[in-house]
Amino acid sequence: MDLLQIVVLAVVQGLTEFLPISSSAHLILVPKFLGWPDQGLAFDVAVHVGSLTAVVWYLRIEVSSMLLDWFRSIARRERVGDSTLAWAVAWGTVPVGLAGLSFGDFVEQYLRSPLVIAATTIVFGLLLWWVERAARHERNEHQIGWRDVLVVGCAQVLALIPGTSRSGITITAALAMGLDRASAARFSFLLSIPVIILAGGVKTLELAGAAQPIRWDVMALGTVLSACSAYACIHYFMKVIQSVGMMPFVAYRLVLGVVLLIVFA
Repeated sequence: MDLLQIVVLAVVQGLTEFLPISSSAHLILVPKFLGWPDQGLAFDVAVHVGSLTAVVWYLRIEVSSMLLDWFRSIARRERVGDSTLAWAVAWGTVPVGLAGLSFGDFVEQYLRSPLVIAATTIVFGLLLWWVERAARHERNEHQIGWRDVLVVGCAQVLALIPGTSRSGITITAALAMGLDRASAARFSFLLSIPVIILAGGVKTLELAGAAQPIRWDVMALGTVLSACSAYACIHYFMKVIQSVGMMPFVAYRLVLGVVLLIVFA
């Protein structure tokens, strides 16, 4: 990988991981449009570590409180402070974890084409638009119930299909269940933490078995760039959705989907 490829892909990963526009789709499409070779498994792990670092640091106060209350709830065998939210994140991760283990290879082999990405980009963009218009925006993430966890957790399974967007589908589901925009986004960010850890763990195991040389300077640069761009993205995304809502991202998805249909159909 040359310097330009490292910078572009790391920044693309950081900017798209938490926006409702699908990071996996962009990491497939950018090299395809620019004629770049596959960036490799090690680089994928590095940029996801960067994204994970960014979201954990951004939500560090909430994450710390959730973890402490979660351990206290286990010790006391009762609900403590933010332990309910911690359990919600844990149980909300189970469906996508099971689906990833069961269908991950199928997705990698058959569902990474530009036409699949075009279809999912448009369909789930329209779904986000409809939910944004119909949602009540009444509750925050600390008021989430088990029905909400079930719906959002099962919706997250769809994010295995490139173009769907993990953040997009979880925000859409959370909005549909009545959460306000900022709370839906924060819950989506919290759900991303175990998902990125699990996906990174699987990729790390694959990498360990591949026995290929690792350019640690490339990995370090990719991690730092991804972390910085992801943190900036989260910060400004929260401001945008509270002022103008989700419509800019809906518009982007529809335009991207149409362009892909024109180019690849």
